[in-house]
Amino acid sequence: MKDFNHAVMGLNESIFSTITQLANANGAINLAQGFPDFEGPDWALELAQKAFLQGKNQYAPSYGILDLRKRISENYNKFYKLDYDPQNQVLVTNGATEAIYATITALVNPGDEVVAFEPLYDSYLAAVKIVGGVLKPVTLHAPEFKFSTADLEAQITAKTKLLILNNPHNPTGRVFTLSELQSIAALAIKHDLYILSDEVYEFLTYDCEHIPIATLPGLKDRVVTTSSVGKTLSFTGWKVGWICGPADVIKAIHNVHQFVTFCVAHPIQVAVAEAWGQLDRYLPSFKAEYTERRNILVKGLEKLGFEVFKPQGAYFALAQIPEGQTDVNFCKDLIVNKKVAAIPASSFYLQSKEGERLIRFCFAKKTETLNKALEMLGRSQ
Repeated sequence: MKDFNHAVMGLNESIFSTITQLANANGAINLAQGFPDFEGPDWALELAQKAFLQGKNQYAPSYGILDLRKRISENYNKFYKLDYDPQNQVLVTNGATEAIYATITALVNPGDEVVAFEPLYDSYLAAVKIVGGVLKPVTLHAPEFKFSTADLEAQITAKTKLLILNNPHNPTGRVFTLSELQSIAALAIKHDLYILSDEVYEFLTYDCEHIPIATLPGLKDRVVTTSSVGKTLSFTGWKVGWICGPADVIKAIHNVHQFVTFCVAHPIQVAVAEAWGQLDRYLPSFKAEYTERRNILVKGLEKLGFEVFKPQGAYFALAQIPEGQTDVNFCKDLIVNKKVAAIPASSFYLQSKEGERLIRFCFAKKTETLNKALEMLGRSQ
């Protein structure tokens, strides 16, 4: 038989799948993969149940139902003073992952370069490879996970078309400061770059404020912002995300979207449109509960002797392992002997070796799950 697509065959199995399979085989508590082990709010579930009975079970418009696009637009204006026309500047996608893939496919030609901060979410690299682009990493250095503006500019060439920003950042938990965003913005304008801003953890920040980079002067016409309901409502299986940006860019991204998924589950969009109008009353308790979970995990790991990098956002915490050990072997040992799964952070790096001494724990779990995991980590073999 003839060959498969070379770019696709060059992709490896996701580290999340590998570790989860190993965790399942060993009966380990899964603090590796980034999804909650609890349901989202009952009131949102009730909206979904109601939506399935409203006769909205056929194809939705490819751009997304207008009620949801209007609600997304309203919230960007309310929370960030960003104006997006729901008719042509908002596109509903099958989660943020499809939004990322469709954006990269729409913007990047073979040979084009894409700059992204490492450690990085693995779908960025996969999408860039599939379209024949070249991903050039800029390292966020521990312990503060900051970047050098000089390092960033050194990775930009005449071939660079796109910069990917994940803020709040997975897996480091960094929330980029206004000063950092301003330096990124200046380089984007200087070198005429598009920015894909992945902001799925926008409402999960602790003791600091999330600033969408599209709010900076001169940036709105070159920034594509993506987010989703999965992290905010704790329903990662609903797979409802979106992209907001300039109308011409959104049209190009829709050209990809319509031939990948065409549309997103209609009744879930109906439910999300209603749910997204109730964020004001929901977000305070949501953030308080995640702050508690973060503190349980971070303080617990510190008591066990881990050096933990306390996250400012998202729902992951990186911890440093003892010198002389590697992250992959350390994680395998945790799964087999401690019955707790974490992600080896080297899988998030392309050029730096810093990840070989870092592992990532997810605290989007019930408090009893976190406490049980800490108990397991603390037991002697």
